[in-house]
Amino acid sequence: MSNRVRKDKDSHRKLWAVLFVIVSLFCIIFFVARGRFQAPVSSKAALLVLSPFQQAVSWVGSQVSHVTGSIWEIVTVHEQNKMLRNEVEQLRVQNLEASEALAENERLRTLLGYRQMMTQFDMVGARVIGRDSATWSSVIIIDRGQKDGVNTDMTVVTEKGLVGHILEAGWNTSKVQLILDPRSSVGTIVQRAESRVAGIVQGDLDNPTMPQMVNIPKNADVVEGDVIVTSGFGGTYPKGIVVGLVSSLQNDSGGLLKIGLLEPAVDFQKLEDVMVITESREAPPEPIKPPAQTPGTETDPAAQAAAAKAAEENPQ
Repeated sequence: MSNRVRKDKDSHRKLWAVLFVIVSLFCIIFFVARGRFQAPVSSKAALLVLSPFQQAVSWVGSQVSHVTGSIWEIVTVHEQNKMLRNEVEQLRVQNLEASEALAENERLRTLLGYRQMMTQFDMVGARVIGRDSATWSSVIIIDRGQKDGVNTDMTVVTEKGLVGHILEAGWNTSKVQLILDPRSSVGTIVQRAESRVAGIVQGDLDNPTMPQMVNIPKNADVVEGDVIVTSGFGGTYPKGIVVGLVSSLQNDSGGLLKIGLLEPAVDFQKLEDVMVITESREAPPEPIKPPAQTPGTETDPAAQAAAAKAAEENPQ
C-alpha cells in the first residue's frame, strides 16, 4: 500500500515538473519572439493567460534581488563593525599607554625637582620592579644595583620622604628594607623647634602600614600632628628627611615611656619610583656673624687696631 502511495506522489511530481518546463519554454519563446513581430489578436489572450506567470517571475526576481541586497548590506555592516571594534580597541590601548606615560612623566618630573632641590645629596633614580614574597609589606626590589653605584645601607627616598635603606645590593637589582619592617630602626627627632625630642622609628607587626616612634619620655613635648624627621644619629640615614606625622600617642607597657603611632609620609601601596642617595654632604652651616661692638669694648683685633690708629691720627 505504501509503495502505491509513493508511486502516485512520484507521478504527480513528474507531471508538475513537465508542466513547469512546458510553461517555461513557452514564456521564453514568447518573450524572445515578442520583439521581432507584432503579436496578433490571439496573442493577447496568451498574454492574459501568461500575465500571472510574468508577475510571479517578476515578484520572485525582485524578492531575490532584495534578499541578495539585504545579505550584502548585512555582510558589509558586519565587516564595518568589526573594523570599528578593532579601531576602538586600538584607541583604548593607546589611551591607556598615553595615560600611563603621562603619569610616569609627572612622577619623574617631581623626583627630578626634588633631586635638584636637595643639592647636598647625590641621587640615582630607580623603579620598583617587585616585592620580596617572604616579606611582602616590608621589602621591595628596585632596578638599580652595584653597576649604578648602589651599595648596601644607602638611603632610599621619594620627594615625599623616607622609604628605607638598601638591604642587599646585587649587580643590577637591589633589595630595599622599608621603614615598615619591624627589623628596621631609624633615628628620628621631632621637627618642631620647641620640642626636638629624639626617638626611634620601627615597624609594627600588629599594624604593618603604620610604624611606631618608641623610646619617647613620658613627659616629652610630643603632640599629635608633629612632623618626625631623621636625626642623623647612627650614620645610616642623613639628617632632616621626613619620616611621617604623629597620628596618636599612647603609653608603653611599662608606663615610663610613650609610643607615637606614625602616618608615613610615603604611600607604600603606591610606590613606583624612588631615589637612592649615593652620597650625602651635610649642608654647611651659615657663617656666624659677630654682634655689633660698642667703641672701647672691641674684641676683634682688627677693630682694635683701627681704633688705635684713629686715636693716633686724632689725639685729644
